[in-house]
Amino acid sequence: MSLPAASKTAAQENFPVASLLLPKSKRATIMAYYHFARHADDIGDSPSLTSEEKVAGLDALDRALRGTESGPALVLAEEYRRAVDGDAAMIEHASQLLHAFRRDSVRDYCADWADLMEYCRYSAAPVGRFLLDLSGESHDTFAPSDALCAALQVLNHVQDCGKDYHELKRVYIPRDWLAAQGLSIEVLAGTSSPAALRHVLDQMLDATDGLITLAQPLAGRVKDLRMRLQSAITVRVAERLSAKLRRGDPLAGRVKLGKLDYAGVFLVGLWRGLTA
Repeated sequence: MSLPAASKTAAQENFPVASLLLPKSKRATIMAYYHFARHADDIGDSPSLTSEEKVAGLDALDRALRGTESGPALVLAEEYRRAVDGDAAMIEHASQLLHAFRRDSVRDYCADWADLMEYCRYSAAPVGRFLLDLSGESHDTFAPSDALCAALQVLNHVQDCGKDYHELKRVYIPRDWLAAQGLSIEVLAGTSSPAALRHVLDQMLDATDGLITLAQPLAGRVKDLRMRLQSAITVRVAERLSAKLRRGDPLAGRVKLGKLDYAGVFLVGLWRGLTA
């Protein structure tokens, strides 16, 4: 299997990758993790591979992470392994992501909110844990970090609900919540959200706001100043994006933060981080 072209660059992500707030000495490792994760995600999303080929490719990446396989298609896993000097905990933070991508390879829906949270456990939580371990933080930061990462993941799913349906035929909106409103997944093919779908999206945002509340203690538990500021700003990003998604329709156009939003996010987050 050859390396596919990346579907996104770091600059195109919803949330900053290797933020300037983070130490320069750690950015190369962060980018190695990002490039590995992006490559694995692209395998899971590839329209040209069968489910079996996707899973086989992801399994090979897992073996490469652990140093038991090598090859041209596995260089990003090998580079990440070298970047963390084969540290078992850091390898696991990358390996955990592959559980989510394997699932994406064989399954296109979430049954309910608990199912979505189980997906986020592997698709999102390892990213926060990786950054916290890289920064040398205590593991008592993991619980609020997991909540924050899940919130960011769900917000991304709400943003991209139409795109995911059109391009991947994948739906992360809980199936039981759609059914309770008399909706099928075909509602996502539209160019605007009917009232029943708006109700479901707001239900997702209500639950996401609960996750953001659980994430609030994160900055106060982080000892490194740079990481504390990054944590506080990221929580504020989640808050602002959730509020914006309540006012915008993701089927009508992508709802995202603009430059003025980010300016406000930075100022509020900076103040929270400095006073945490």
